[in-house]
Amino acid sequence: MNCRLPVAINHFRRLLIQPGHHAQAASSSTLTRYLSTTRVNNERQECQVLVVGGGSGGCAMAAKLSNSLGSNKVIVLEPEDKHYYQPMLTLIGGGMKRLDQCYKKMGDVLPKKAKWIKEKAIEFRPNENTVSTSGGKSIKYGYLLIATGLQLKYEKIPGLVEALETPDGNVCSIYSPKYVEHVYKVLQNTKKGNAVFSFPDCPIKCAGAPQKIAYISDHYFRKMGRRNDVNVIYNTPLPSIFGVPHYAKALWKVAKQRDIKVNLNCRLVEVKSKNNIAVFEDIQNPGKFFEIEYSMLHATPPMTPPDELMRCKELTNDCGFVDVDSSTLQHKKFSNVFAIGDSSSTPNSKTAAAAAAQSPVVFHNLMSVIKGKSPKEIYDGYSSCPIVTGYSTCILAEFDYNQKPMETFPLDQAKERYTMFFMKKEFMPLLYWEVMLKGYWNGPALLRKLFSIIKFNKN
Repeated sequence: MNCRLPVAINHFRRLLIQPGHHAQAASSSTLTRYLSTTRVNNERQECQVLVVGGGSGGCAMAAKLSNSLGSNKVIVLEPEDKHYYQPMLTLIGGGMKRLDQCYKKMGDVLPKKAKWIKEKAIEFRPNENTVSTSGGKSIKYGYLLIATGLQLKYEKIPGLVEALETPDGNVCSIYSPKYVEHVYKVLQNTKKGNAVFSFPDCPIKCAGAPQKIAYISDHYFRKMGRRNDVNVIYNTPLPSIFGVPHYAKALWKVAKQRDIKVNLNCRLVEVKSKNNIAVFEDIQNPGKFFEIEYSMLHATPPMTPPDELMRCKELTNDCGFVDVDSSTLQHKKFSNVFAIGDSSSTPNSKTAAAAAAQSPVVFHNLMSVIKGKSPKEIYDGYSSCPIVTGYSTCILAEFDYNQKPMETFPLDQAKERYTMFFMKKEFMPLLYWEVMLKGYWNGPALLRKLFSIIKFNKN
């Protein structure tokens, strides 16, 4: 066990009993952090480890690495001012959380022992061990960790951006902080007709979110007494409602009980917002299209790794993802390059939980390479998706590369439970901010082992 974990847990307990702790601003800390980034710009841009990306995986890894290697050994290249806890966006869409509860200042979450360069990576040159930035810098590294995540490509669907940016429009999306607050307004304004929810034909982050917001919307319409007048339709290009059969069985049951129509093997290809028409293509019969008139349309955008990363063919596979070994997370060609999170080529479900489980593997393997040893830690593909099915219930899906359940708790997690909903809504944000981003959370593997010692009948 990490020797710092007990300290982190004690700190975590104190936070749970301190009301309003997350609302306290650390203005002096932020100012100091900003000034430190300004000084970095005047220093020689070389480092032992360069972390590109300050999201979930990048921030957690920067904390682990800088704690181990010491101050000024790690540079984090990240252009954004805010760090968002993205799993909360679904709850914001349902009116259960506010946007200002979803983010913190980037300077407050990045580790103080690491140098933060508030710029974007615009060119990767792995043969020269350098990365160029949007500010004209060239950073030379000994080791590179790519944690860029995915970019949202709303513009790939004709008419979607125009529809999303129409004032008081009825098209919405939980995936972007720019659009998420409008989701609840659309819910409130939908009185009858078709509420349509889409899923793109590509890998996305948090693949359960498009149906989570569908379940939340269904529950909202029922609470408001409108459900008899609103049809809830979930359209997905997948051949099943969910990729893991164990949980798909439970979700088919939820959809049937709530009269949610699920259309498989179809993708959103155009939005005609002036006529409230969504155009879908049957992916089993390319070129065959059908239209649905909507009163509400929730669109999940196509996603890709950043353009700057995809342009580096030496680092990426044919789909633009960082070409790493799925077990060690080390690059297949460049031994001093690793990747974590959504931009890697690993075939796991892309979630913050996956990044947490990957972090100890990346850390130990990268440290082994630094010491001249071969990487030996193995990532098993663990990912987790807390599938919120309403305003008080959740199915906690946990699984591996082989789509087999890897459940942590000694109960049937395929059942809708309030305990899992409470954990998703209240506990997981604290775990994220106060433990994971500080480098102390490696996923629930240890808890799973502890619970496995105790024999329970799951029910």
